[in-house]
Amino acid sequence: MDERVAVIGIIVTNRDSVEALNALLHEYADHIIGRMGIPYRQRKINIISLAVDAPQNVISALTGRIGKLAGVRVKTAYAGADSDAA
Repeated sequence: MDERVAVIGIIVTNRDSVEALNALLHEYADHIIGRMGIPYRQRKINIISLAVDAPQNVISALTGRIGKLAGVRVKTAYAGADSDAA
């Protein structure tokens, strides 16, 4: 299956879900290119951005599992089909 490059945006509003989220990210670590986390203390949320390179079904499985966590929102943006051309 073809690998896809994507950016996954995650907003965490429930601190109780952080441990489960980190466990999921560890499980998919082989597909994560990079990760940036920003604690936004004024709003009591955490913003996480992931860059991933994985098959479509793996990205969908990861985001689906993240989306099931309480107080966690997730959205994904994919690179275009021509992202291999350079």
